[in-house]
Amino acid sequence: MKLARTVSMLDRLIAGLLRLAGWLVLPIVVLLFLQWPLRDVFRLYSREANDLGQWIFAIYVAVSVTCATRAGTHLGTDAVARFYPGKLRRVLVRVGAALLIPWALFGLVGSKDIVLNSFRGLEAFPDTNNPGYFLIKIALWILAALMLTQAAIDIAQPRRSE
Repeated sequence: MKLARTVSMLDRLIAGLLRLAGWLVLPIVVLLFLQWPLRDVFRLYSREANDLGQWIFAIYVAVSVTCATRAGTHLGTDAVARFYPGKLRRVLVRVGAALLIPWALFGLVGSKDIVLNSFRGLEAFPDTNNPGYFLIKIALWILAALMLTQAAIDIAQPRRSE
């Protein structure tokens, strides 16, 4: 009972985080839109807009993979699987989640030195020296952590698919 409540709370937390992260698309669109006028009309700050857009986009993509997985659209072959019974689909979700765990752990452990060194040095973008490049590398850990969390949720209680 306690595990079910913990998993449910974790599921709601991830859902809320994903809803909040969905709003990152707005600054990405604005920055992409502003890049050309800033470069061609005002002749300033276009590279800063590009750098800012890159790290926001990296975080957005890291979160969107988990969002797609939760929606059942990531790596899903619905053309065949929709004819499977619901119980079999839930078993396949659990098996898929279990197979995903080693890859997510590999992403966390294998990138440890790269991410930590980048974060410790607050690595800047190489061509502009603008701050924030380390956030692109941290996005890898965000992706892996969300994948691990979602895998744990799916193993504990896979979503019902109708």
